Amino acid sequence: MRIIVTGGCGFIGSAVVRRLIGFTGHQVVNVDCLTYAASAASTAGVASDPRYRHVRADICDGAALRAILAAHRPDAVMHLAAESHVDRSIDGPGAFVRTNVVGTCTLLEAVREYWSGLDAARRAAFRFHHVSTDEVFGTLGPGDAPFTEATPYDPRSPYSATKAASDHLVRAWQHTYGLPAFVTNTTNNYGFWHFPEKLIPLVILNAIAGRPLPVYGDGANLRDWLFVDDHAEALVLALERGRPGETYAIGARQPRTNLDVVRAICRELDDLLPDPAGPRARLIHHVPDRPGHDFRYEIDPSRAEAALGWTARHDFETGIRRTVRWYLEHRDWWTALQDRHDSDRRLGVVETAPRQTTPTEAAPAETAA
Repeated sequence: MRIIVTGGCGFIGSAVVRRLIGFTGHQVVNVDCLTYAASAASTAGVASDPRYRHVRADICDGAALRAILAAHRPDAVMHLAAESHVDRSIDGPGAFVRTNVVGTCTLLEAVREYWSGLDAARRAAFRFHHVSTDEVFGTLGPGDAPFTEATPYDPRSPYSATKAASDHLVRAWQHTYGLPAFVTNTTNNYGFWHFPEKLIPLVILNAIAGRPLPVYGDGANLRDWLFVDDHAEALVLALERGRPGETYAIGARQPRTNLDVVRAICRELDDLLPDPAGPRARLIHHVPDRPGHDFRYEIDPSRAEAALGWTARHDFETGIRRTVRWYLEHRDWWTALQDRHDSDRRLGVVETAPRQTTPTEAAPAETAA
């Protein structure tokens, strides 16, 4: 297949690109406008492959998208381009509406026009794969069953609301126009090439530097953590095996509180790079919660596992050790990012009323997609 991947220089998107080029015979056209969180370095290892091409374009630019579709004649589109940081969405929701809602609508219309012009066999074989988050389902209490494909939507942040809107648009285009589209929702991802404003890379880099490790409230918020390469494998299988109109909830069955995550990172760094000043858990610093903070996300991936023939390969302990080691080995990449971006500044501190009082998470926020 020839596949267009939107957002293929982002964290999850680049893992998908690397998976497609490294483990399949598919061709990839990476459409990415290279925002602050994207990194061309994340796809440098496949950039010379003749099956790969990067086109710098914005998904809100319909004319550019139509030209790309006409030039490359794809058999499928994997849509991963999105604004994804909850705290940034609290500070500036407009950018999230533009990219996640307007951009998805613009892409859908360009793809629908292209798809409508294909012959009957190629129309039937075409797929539009929309990659989304479990945050669209809202929050779980301590005793609630995990999210499934049937969980009602209840987004709580500007980020999750815009992702929910994009999910609804994709399903509407499938139902109304017959576009052969489907949606995957995932839990929190972690791993290589993750921009250092998110929880795990931020804590790793702060801990390496001996800086405070900020944790929202008491750190009891719970997330189900999925190693990004495992997710990329599932997404490629979904593209190859997924059915139009379906939803696949992808998770790793690895729930951890945010405080557990921070402590695990401290232990790994203490082992791999001991600090003469003492164990890094001494750096944990509890800070006030962010507005409207969801308590728990967790997915039951049983249906997706059966449909795709997939399960996550990494447990959290293995995955976090690989991740910490990777950041230690790629200092040039993240130090350059720190020089260009103010990734240490706390975001998402706007006060709301009434203030949520459920247990809390580490700052800045982690998100799935």
